[in-house]
Amino acid sequence: MATDYGYDSGLGFPETVRRHRVPAGLRAPFEGRTWREFGYVLLSLPISIVMFTYAVTMISLGAGLLVTFLGIPVFAAGLAGCRGLGALERARARGLLGLEVGDPEPLGMRKPGFMAWIGAVLKSGTSWRTLLYSVVHLPWAIFSFAVAVNFWVYGWALLTYPLWFWVFPAYVGQDGLQLYGDETHHIYLNNPFEIGVTALVGLLFTLATPWIVRALTTVDRVMVHGLLGPTRLSARVVELESDRGVVVDTAAADLRRIERDLHDGAQARLVALAMDLGLAKEKLTEDPAAAARMVDEAHGEVKTALQELRDLARGIHPAVLTDRGLDAALSSVASRCTVPVQVEVDLAARPAPAIEGIAYFTVSELLQNISKHSRATFAAVDVWRVEDRLMLQVVDNGVGGADVSSGSGLTGLAERLDAMDGILVVDSPAGGPTRVTAELPWRSERV
Repeated sequence: MATDYGYDSGLGFPETVRRHRVPAGLRAPFEGRTWREFGYVLLSLPISIVMFTYAVTMISLGAGLLVTFLGIPVFAAGLAGCRGLGALERARARGLLGLEVGDPEPLGMRKPGFMAWIGAVLKSGTSWRTLLYSVVHLPWAIFSFAVAVNFWVYGWALLTYPLWFWVFPAYVGQDGLQLYGDETHHIYLNNPFEIGVTALVGLLFTLATPWIVRALTTVDRVMVHGLLGPTRLSARVVELESDRGVVVDTAAADLRRIERDLHDGAQARLVALAMDLGLAKEKLTEDPAAAARMVDEAHGEVKTALQELRDLARGIHPAVLTDRGLDAALSSVASRCTVPVQVEVDLAARPAPAIEGIAYFTVSELLQNISKHSRATFAAVDVWRVEDRLMLQVVDNGVGGADVSSGSGLTGLAERLDAMDGILVVDSPAGGPTRVTAELPWRSERV
């Protein structure tokens, strides 16, 4: 294996490129992936026979017993067994083919009980798709088994023919491997040229077999993913349920933050202000100078409390965003950043308030991270629209090293965007620069 060192054209950092000295076509017969896929094809035949036999037997038995009360339970038991065999097939595809396919939606039982379970099994699309897989996979398993085994066996047998051709004259009583024969003519592969050509043909078969097996298992991948995996609708439902949980948790965290800020900030100052004004009122007649001093201090506390309330209101939803849109709001938040920030907003119209709000808070959070952690001297914010997507990009020339998977604030920000069908992409190599790109769905403002 050779190692070459190149340079990334965008950032200028060296990157390692590993190249095999042996071409992929020559490596394929000896790679672990090839043998795992071949093992998958070999196992498919006996497993498919079991699945087909079970499915046809149980469904036929259930259909025959439909005239009695036993037909429906037997039918449901057959479908439930097919679901279990489908789970086995997903595990086999995951282990041998490396196919990551999620589990289908569980049974939707509205109430417990045997009859509710039967109804849920019969109504589940997963049950019927698994039954269909059990029936249609057997013909394909027979075909792929025959093709893979024949190519594999004949390829290696012909390739190694120079090593074992002596068996024919020594033990079989003929000159070599018979290529053709009838009552009057017999053609044997016994001279050096014919033996060499036979080995060459075997080499071609051996080199082609891994790609043939890979093509066969590609069909298996499609069948497992399409019939045994979750449907698009169920996957979307799971995603929306997850996003709903993120939204609920985020809203609860925001409410706790607002309550904490009010309790520890403005509320505490207002309580102290009330106490100071009460003391000033008592001293008004006895010591007017001290009372005036206390009123002056209280006036300062009022200004501080008002500023904290303005900051809190700006954190909930800034008025400038509602009145003047993203351009003015982002310019305002950029002016409070500790480094110079260039803001470019190229939008012909305003998005919906919800999208506009999440875009504002995304940029605000990223600029706060720049102020606290990046040690940058310059940053830039770009906002534009591409078809039905709102694009945000924040770039700084800091030290880099930002990572969404490290459990930092970027993780929570990515979860918020995901709840809105958005995407957060962070490109932050060690040493910088850092480029964070956010993508949100575009929904126009309703008038």
